[in-house]
Amino acid sequence: MAGLLTVEDALARVLERVRPLPAEPVPLADAAGRVLAEDALATVDLPRFPSSAMDGFALRAADTPGTLPVVARIAAGIPAPRALAVGEAMAIATGGVVPEGADAVVPIEHVREEDGTVSVPDSVSEGDNVRPLGGDIRSGAPVLIAGTTVAPSGLAALASAGVAHPHCAVRPRVAIVTTGTELRRPGEPLAAGEIYESNGVMLAALLGSAGAVVLPRESVADDEASHRAALLRGLEADMLVTSGGVSVGPHDLVRATLEELGADEVFWGVAMRPGKPLSFAVRGDTLVFGLPGNPVSSLVGALLFVVPALRALQGASAPGPRFETGILATPARRHPGRDDYQRARREQSDAGTLLRPIEGQESHMIVRAAAADALVHVPRGEGELPVGSAVRYFPLGSV
Repeated sequence: MAGLLTVEDALARVLERVRPLPAEPVPLADAAGRVLAEDALATVDLPRFPSSAMDGFALRAADTPGTLPVVARIAAGIPAPRALAVGEAMAIATGGVVPEGADAVVPIEHVREEDGTVSVPDSVSEGDNVRPLGGDIRSGAPVLIAGTTVAPSGLAALASAGVAHPHCAVRPRVAIVTTGTELRRPGEPLAAGEIYESNGVMLAALLGSAGAVVLPRESVADDEASHRAALLRGLEADMLVTSGGVSVGPHDLVRATLEELGADEVFWGVAMRPGKPLSFAVRGDTLVFGLPGNPVSSLVGALLFVVPALRALQGASAPGPRFETGILATPARRHPGRDDYQRARREQSDAGTLLRPIEGQESHMIVRAAAADALVHVPRGEGELPVGSAVRYFPLGSV
């Protein structure tokens, strides 16, 4: 549609204006979900010593097959009392230090031990069941590189390599302002024409899960003074996200108020459904997103633009959005001028992930949308995509 940016162009304009936040050392226990600002380097070799991969017997491969005296027993964490001599074996636990002179470990289930000896019926090869010094990583090598989001497995890797305080990007401070005189908190009584406010809590949860420090939410009535005060406070954060008030009605005050406060609007309007009246502006280093008030529009806009910007602020190497590929289980009608993002349920089949759009795709139907676990991208065009079409989808419930 004339005057509207494509989703791809709009996202590019957002990301080119992101300036990653500075780094700070973070205690390892608090690093899960944080983005590394610098490569995290190993402080030790892993393994730190040749170690046994099995419970068994350390020996020389050249001494097999044969019957060997068992001259010591090595527990994990306790080194051998001496080097292994020719023609000897030492019992060893998984993770135990392979003694000097030994070059292999034979598993306990492959031998027979009796009367202080171990009988090895078959030949053993050098290196069998021995984890070599530095076989996983050498001291000084990167465990995880800058731009990586630290997952639980990454925490284990960092801990094993002795990284106690990885340098991660500062968590962005995000202000959320919802607008509308009709909004009330859940649990409060509703008068005629009033509705419960839902976008604020949704956005806070979504952006918090993407690494943001979410400031106390604000909800303002449709008057200029309330808008000005709340938006001025929000502009002090790294990112300001508003919901509602970005269309062209007489009570849509967000864009004009932001302009008065010195925000430079980069674009307004994206060729997408839902969520077309989405705005993006900057003031200094503060990123400002104006999301539509309809809940599903707000959710889709946040997933496609706000979360990637939030991850880019943290220096993520691939800020997203992170689409996967699936197969349509039912036809999907296309919009001639806008990319459509339909809520769907996933099903697993021999052919892969099947995607079945739900009933009720209107942008106000957040309860219907809550039953979906995928957001399916239906590209703009004529007609419909038939059953079996390969499409991109975004898994809901994660960022």
